[in-house]
Amino acid sequence: MAHFSSEDEAQLQSMLRQLLQSVKEKITGAPSLECAEEILLHLEETDENFHNYEFVKYLRQYIYNTLGAMIEEEMEKCTSDQNQGEGPGYDTLVQHVTKVTQESKEYKEMMHSLKNVMMVVVESLINKFEEDQTRNKEIQKKTVKEKCSNFCIDNCSDSDSSFNQSYKFSQGKLQLILEQLDPGQPKEVRLEAMQTLCSAPPSDVLNCENWTTLCEKLSVSLADPDPAFNDRILKFYAQTFTLSPLHMTKEIYTSLARHLELYFLSSENHIPTLLTGVDVTHPNVIRLLKKVRLLNEYQKEVPSFWIRHPEKYMEEIVESTLSLLSIKHDQSLLVSQKILDPIYFLALLDVKAVWFKKWMHACYSRTVVLRLLEKKYKSLITASVQQCVQYFESCEIMRSDENLTRPKHCGNKQKTFYSGQELQYIYFVHSLCLLGRLLIYTHGRKLFPVKLKNRKDSVSLTDLLVLFTRLIYYSPSCPKTALTAPAEDYSPASLVTEILRILCDQKECATECLYKTPVIDAFLEPIHNLMKGIEASPNCSETALIYIADVLARIASVEEGLFLLLYGENMNSSKDENSTGAHLIAQFSKKLLDEDISVFSGSEMLPVVKGAFISVCRQMYSTCEGLEVLIPYSLHDSIAKAWKKTSLLSERIPTPVEGSDSISSVSQESQNIMAWEENLLDDLLNFAATPRGLLLLQKTGAINDCVSFMFNRYAKKHQVSRHKKFGYGVMVTQVASTAAGAVALRNSGFINALITELWAILECGRDDVRVTQPRATPVDPIDRSCQKSFLALINLLSYPAVYELIGNQDIPNKSEYSLREVPTCIIDIIDRLIIVNSEAKIRSLFNYEQSHIFGLRLLSVLCCDLDTLLLLESQYQVSTILLNAQEENILDITGEQRDVIIDGLSVERNHVLVRLNLVGGPSERILPARALQKGDDPYPWPMFSSCPLPNCYVSEITKRIDSKQDNDFGKLLSPSKISDKQAEWIENCRVQFCQTMKTKPSVISEAVLAELLEKFVLNLTENPFECYFPTVEYKATDANVKNESLSSVQQLGIKMTIRYGKFLYLLKDSAENDLTLVLKHSERFLKQQQATIKSSLRCLQGRYPGHDWFVSSLFLIMLGDKEKTLKFLQKFSRLLTSAFLWLPRLHISKYLPIDISESAIHPIYYCGAHYIEMLLKTEVPLVFSAFHMSGFTPSQICQQWITQCFWNYLDWIEICHYIATCIFLGPDYQIYICISIFKHLQQDILQHTQTQDLQVFLKEESLHGFRVSDYFEYMENLEQNYRPLLLQDMRSIRVQSM
Repeated sequence: MAHFSSEDEAQLQSMLRQLLQSVKEKITGAPSLECAEEILLHLEETDENFHNYEFVKYLRQYIYNTLGAMIEEEMEKCTSDQNQGEGPGYDTLVQHVTKVTQESKEYKEMMHSLKNVMMVVVESLINKFEEDQTRNKEIQKKTVKEKCSNFCIDNCSDSDSSFNQSYKFSQGKLQLILEQLDPGQPKEVRLEAMQTLCSAPPSDVLNCENWTTLCEKLSVSLADPDPAFNDRILKFYAQTFTLSPLHMTKEIYTSLARHLELYFLSSENHIPTLLTGVDVTHPNVIRLLKKVRLLNEYQKEVPSFWIRHPEKYMEEIVESTLSLLSIKHDQSLLVSQKILDPIYFLALLDVKAVWFKKWMHACYSRTVVLRLLEKKYKSLITASVQQCVQYFESCEIMRSDENLTRPKHCGNKQKTFYSGQELQYIYFVHSLCLLGRLLIYTHGRKLFPVKLKNRKDSVSLTDLLVLFTRLIYYSPSCPKTALTAPAEDYSPASLVTEILRILCDQKECATECLYKTPVIDAFLEPIHNLMKGIEASPNCSETALIYIADVLARIASVEEGLFLLLYGENMNSSKDENSTGAHLIAQFSKKLLDEDISVFSGSEMLPVVKGAFISVCRQMYSTCEGLEVLIPYSLHDSIAKAWKKTSLLSERIPTPVEGSDSISSVSQESQNIMAWEENLLDDLLNFAATPRGLLLLQKTGAINDCVSFMFNRYAKKHQVSRHKKFGYGVMVTQVASTAAGAVALRNSGFINALITELWAILECGRDDVRVTQPRATPVDPIDRSCQKSFLALINLLSYPAVYELIGNQDIPNKSEYSLREVPTCIIDIIDRLIIVNSEAKIRSLFNYEQSHIFGLRLLSVLCCDLDTLLLLESQYQVSTILLNAQEENILDITGEQRDVIIDGLSVERNHVLVRLNLVGGPSERILPARALQKGDDPYPWPMFSSCPLPNCYVSEITKRIDSKQDNDFGKLLSPSKISDKQAEWIENCRVQFCQTMKTKPSVISEAVLAELLEKFVLNLTENPFECYFPTVEYKATDANVKNESLSSVQQLGIKMTIRYGKFLYLLKDSAENDLTLVLKHSERFLKQQQATIKSSLRCLQGRYPGHDWFVSSLFLIMLGDKEKTLKFLQKFSRLLTSAFLWLPRLHISKYLPIDISESAIHPIYYCGAHYIEMLLKTEVPLVFSAFHMSGFTPSQICQQWITQCFWNYLDWIEICHYIATCIFLGPDYQIYICISIFKHLQQDILQHTQTQDLQVFLKEESLHGFRVSDYFEYMENLEQNYRPLLLQDMRSIRVQSM
């Protein structure tokens, strides 16, 4: 650069100019100078041609020539040092060389030289630019001068030229144009004046003082019959609309609207009538339509920017529009002689009233529109309603008239003539769309009712909705392909359905408009007619029925709409309960499935009609209350029969032969059959949304196919249903709560996929993603990436599922595991993540600590179900394995000091071990924390590697000393009182129990309770009406059962019960033998009442798969008295309550229908848990919604609570109160207690729903603070509301013939 010549300067200027020209658009588009600089600085990142610019090439070569040798020398030096282990690493080599270069003397000299040269080059460029600008201005001035002198000669204009940018419209020239626009001037002069006006910048024209006069002159000139002159004016208007601000375009718009208003009001203008129709090729009509189109185009554009301007401008535009559209000609004329109003022409151009939709979208404009409609222009709404009413009446009167059908469009052929009937139809469509948009908004609905001409009564909102609904099936039929046709559909049925869909999606709107008995009756009218065997209506096609079903499905998907369909508006009305919408829809759907409706026989659309109405039923039977209403119709059987029939058809479809003409037809037929088959499977699957529905699904024998179908959709991430907001979580949880459901999930591949996905997250990571930075080290025990899989496993592993999936199976315990060996089942997860008891297992895990903690957390949740705990302990001795692991975690022993290494695993193991070995409610055991604490002692909880546990984990419970027996209870238990009127004594006993529970529940001790229960059940069973099950003679003695064996689960359960009983000071040392005998007698006693069932399910292979927690609880209540316990059980087994408190009572019982016994679903689930979900939705709706959002079900957790008699969840005294309440007051109180628990936990449940760990909370946490006595009054209210329904259903579980 030292020898920088003029040639070099010129060359650099050329290069720099090329670069700037290339990035001109980017720089000029920058909002500020700083942004432009940023664009240039980051040009290499944003411009793909950056390295092809000559200036860039020049700079690169210059840098290489100046610094190349130095850079290479430094790199060689660094490479040499690196080989010797002294230099910087490879990652920092570039940074090091760059730093050395930038600090060098050569670099600084180069930058100084380059800066000086570029300053010279840039300065020269700027000077040349200024010279060019001066020259251009002189040329422009000269051009303007010449142009002004030839003002009326040259008509050429280029709005983008510099001429127009500097052109100023003077007052004199505007005055000249005003004079030339005078109607008395020659045609050529007026045309030239308009051309000149169109050529000038609109802003210059509008800013002139004479603008208002010009606007008026143009408005008058619009009436000129000359089409060319009219076109010039409209062109000027269009330019003004496009380029000018709102306060200017507003004047143009209002003047155009006013002109049209005067045009329609003038009797001199020849406006078409309905009789003559509209010929769009007629010159007058063309001119009129151009003006209306310009108006309409502006109407659709202006809402996008009028919010930026004062409201008065918008109000003027709105008012001028409504004023124009409200024009009505003489109404005394016959309809055929009626002169067309402005709205007919607007409807012709904007059939679906898009302009009104846009005006109503924003609150800013909607407020003004609705205010003006209410105060001044309600006639516009009245006219729209009138048009809809007239069209409907014409449909009724002229049903068979083919001319009534909607306008037909002939492909791409342009339509040039519209008859009066077509115009009426177009206006009707416009009115329909306008009213549909109006109904969405609260103040729009307040415009009703409206008073119509020649009608005595006003048209209310409900009347209008009934009218809309009836239009679906009274208007002329649209083609059967209308549902799939790509062209826009203008049929009334389609338009009305679209409006109703929008109304359904908005709760307040739907409540005011649709959830009314007359509207629902209007929907059901054609169905009612078809059920009677008469024609639904002359124009009610299959397509119309599909539209009706679609809207009904949307109504049924919302709580208020569902209630209306199920019970009507007044649930307690004297109206026949079978006449509500739900019953009619179910009957109709059943007839469709059974093909018992002759009207549609052979119709191609019949499967679609069936699917549409089953979809309505599905919205109902997928809820507990809906299923209760629809159960009598056995829809599950009808759907299953249809599915089996369709499945057989799909197997018979011939394989298409290549080259055959029938390939397309066979392919289409097979697609239709497969789609119908999948639809029916989906309908069956939705029965699994409720506990009782799952039982019905299992009865059909299609559960495996349904679960496979669900897994396929789940794997493809398909939506459950268009009306469902959440995924398959609830359904999977519901299915997994039963043994057969768990087997179906395993067979479908769902469990395999879930575990594979979990393993990929835990151990593999995402290898296909380029790593730009290391993954964050997890700090939570369950990393967020694993949380979803963790919760899915918890949802899946209820005890019925656990027993089917791992029962009587050993874990692999291999000597070696390949790193590529991925678990595929629950046994593998237990083996690899929970029971990590060998070096081979540890070495097989990439993330040993994180993965093992995951397994321990999973074990902690699983063991909250005591049956699962006993199963894992009996099969795998998990407690011993964890104790051994803790032993291995102890540091070297120095004397008597044994220090355990405190880490994430040892802390988690310590927590799990306490859970495994201690039983007790919230105040009876103390669980150690899972996190370290701040301070000198981060983990104050003692670790242990052998049993018994340290005393600090056991709460101190003082031995209960029975206080003086309550006087009232003492009177009840006196022999004289019992011998008196038996029924009266039973009732007094119940009353006294309720009063005591409300006032002083603590006086009900084990001794008092045992005696009271014994006497109560004895007296109750002496009344035949109170006995639900027959008497069973049992004569076995201790000697008969002594040699019988109990399952390993039962044996461990006995030890757990004895430990708990001794802790509570209820049992003596000899109690274990007595409890063993009680359980053996109980098992033998129940075996006498079992049926013989052949099933592949493990739980039905023989004895009850879990421990008998009710008998264990009763044994504790009876203070370990074997004889009292057995005598009580034999009496108690005759009562209905025993079916719901004592779960083994109905295991494979002959008293249950054989299909229910084979399903392995206990009444506690399909009856008790079903009603818990049903009542929860009504009583504590927020909790019900929280469960739904979490993908968890109340039925699963309640089944766990009830099965183990709330052990570990309630303190012993509350367990006693629970059992006593159900025995004294009836089995339905079991449901009320569960509802009370959810009510008690409401805030906690909502909180844990937000933190996405609701399942973990409900399973792991005890029910802190819950006391049965606190909710007694609430439960009594529940009894008053629900007892008749619940007891009736509970009494129906037995085989009716017995």
